[in-house]
Amino acid sequence: MNILKKSDRQVSGSALARQFSVSRQVIVQDIALLRAEGIPILSAARGYVLAQSETKTASRVFKVHHSPEQACDEMNLIVDCGGRIEDVFVYHRVYGIIRASMNIRSRLDVKRYKEEITGGKSSPLSNITDGYHYHTVTADSEGTLDIIQKELANHGFLAPLQDYEPVDFWSEKHN
Repeated sequence: MNILKKSDRQVSGSALARQFSVSRQVIVQDIALLRAEGIPILSAARGYVLAQSETKTASRVFKVHHSPEQACDEMNLIVDCGGRIEDVFVYHRVYGIIRASMNIRSRLDVKRYKEEITGGKSSPLSNITDGYHYHTVTADSEGTLDIIQKELANHGFLAPLQDYEPVDFWSEKHN
């Protein structure tokens, strides 16, 4: 990360591999892990570069609960309020955290999600935890996230955290 932050040009995977004495494949895997954590790394013709964000974004994790039929209502509510759904994850007492990227930015993305999930043999990740799941949501400000949280609560989608859950995702240090 520091190398990419400090570089004013693209950094090749081969150069990173040489610098850290690992294979290029290890670098590719590490870049994928960083992207999964929400770090905006772009692959370009001559290597990797951090995407330049023009505005600082705020991020919050919401624990929600609903039926599969209500999934699109929940996602449309979030995007209508100005949020972007980065991922979905579940905390399973046996398997731990299972996470999938979503990248839902608009009602059109929600519609595409619905077509994909209903058009195949897949089912929502939240089915393995009886409808309980989490979303990492980003927005242009904390105020927008406050509105989203209020609307999720008003519509009955917010779920309380349980004692066995590993972390209070809503605390300041985890936002």
